[in-house]
Amino acid sequence: MVTDQNLTEIGAVLGQPARSAILLELLDGRARTATELADIAGVSRATASAHLARLLESELLRVDKQGRHRYYRLAAPKVAETLESLLVLAGGQARPARASFGPAQQELRHARMCYDHIAGSLGVGLTQVLVGNGSLVEDDANYQVTESGAGWLRSFGIDVEAARRKRRYFARTCLDWSERQPHLAGSLGAALAERLFELGWIAREAEGRSLHITDTGVQGLQRAFGLDLRA
Repeated sequence: MVTDQNLTEIGAVLGQPARSAILLELLDGRARTATELADIAGVSRATASAHLARLLESELLRVDKQGRHRYYRLAAPKVAETLESLLVLAGGQARPARASFGPAQQELRHARMCYDHIAGSLGVGLTQVLVGNGSLVEDDANYQVTESGAGWLRSFGIDVEAARRKRRYFARTCLDWSERQPHLAGSLGAALAERLFELGWIAREAEGRSLHITDTGVQGLQRAFGLDLRA
């Protein structure tokens, strides 16, 4: 149960700029070392270690150990979804939905990873197509997959049953901070992203959360989803 104390504690954790920078950097789903996160946050390694300890204590991060190395990542998909929603609030209600963005932000807005699923105009566009063709039906904070939708997703190469068996939300709405509309999250959103990677339609940029839509992807997304992504 969420209490005033819980909210106050989480607010105190997120209210520190270095900790916020660390969390936002990890929104792409990739793990990073303490040294990398210290550089990103602009703090010393000792200070970063203290911040990471606080984030681990608050259960916002987890750490994976491989030999002598420790890699930090977001604790769960719900942390990423919450951060994405908070970015909508951080943008303020007065800023128009079609506000001006710089080049880096334009790339993020176009297509990016939100932990393990696709966000930005691509993520929202894919979701709107699936809702529009009757594959998904919005149900409060979740999507219900229709029988015809499950069949279409299987034909596209997505193992719907395997995604449903995951120990997490299956098909979740996630409010997109740049588009101010929901995109598909949960294990089904992750399966859709994985399939697009497998097909070579999208690729990660070397750094950051941005995604590159390949030439093959432009054609494939037009053919399969009716999305016109030509420049």
